[in-house]
Amino acid sequence: MQPQTIEEIISTLEEIIDTCIRTENRIGYFAALYHKVTCAVRDGIANGDFEDDPRMERLDVRFANRYILAWQQLQKGEKPTNSWAITFEAAKKVKFLVMQHLMLGMNAHINLDLGIAAAEVSNPEGLPAIRKDFAAINATLGLLSGDMMNALRRISPLLSFMGLHATRNNSILVQFSISVARDGAWTFAEDLYGKQVTEFDNCCAVRDQSIAELGKGLTQATGLMRITIWLIHLFEWKKPSKIIKELRDRQPAKLKATTLKP
Repeated sequence: MQPQTIEEIISTLEEIIDTCIRTENRIGYFAALYHKVTCAVRDGIANGDFEDDPRMERLDVRFANRYILAWQQLQKGEKPTNSWAITFEAAKKVKFLVMQHLMLGMNAHINLDLGIAAAEVSNPEGLPAIRKDFAAINATLGLLSGDMMNALRRISPLLSFMGLHATRNNSILVQFSISVARDGAWTFAEDLYGKQVTEFDNCCAVRDQSIAELGKGLTQATGLMRITIWLIHLFEWKKPSKIIKELRDRQPAKLKATTLKP
């Protein structure tokens, strides 16, 4: 049974994190950061910070449940969406950077799951009515990026070498942008809004396939980028449980004023 409240979501994420620490599973990297963002949303709702706090909880719960469902499907031996399947398969491999694992999680969750959750929650008020709540989710997801970089400064001390490729337009790893992903998620929600069940599902399937292809791009590198990743990886922490704890235990970012109601 899927969690029905944000507290239940947080409890389930903690169970995923504990399982990943115990089993040395790299899937816990994304879960650890996502847990902190969800806690920040929970605290904002408790403080009455959002334009419509009950609606914000509905959106956050629906959004988080897509990640939790993918995890549950994996545990049962079932196939999740293609976007999450790429992410989970990569977690089995040592060769990828911690940053790549985190990007894969954000790719699946923002580029696919966020638009679907927004479209599903939009009724009966309509999609435009939830735009501010959607923007608030986006802003807190932006904190995910800040927390990620703060933690990675310890976990991956040579990660700044990725900046050597900042002008290389052929690398998805360099080009990947959370802000672009969030904008794309809203456009995707607009495409889904008002569609009947079959058309809705078909649209999701097409989107899933394209996001899975983007995920594959996040795991591929050639030429100098490949050498750079090898060097960064050489000095990066290797033990998944230690990395998960670092990502989980760092002081979480606070909600910015721009995420809150006027």
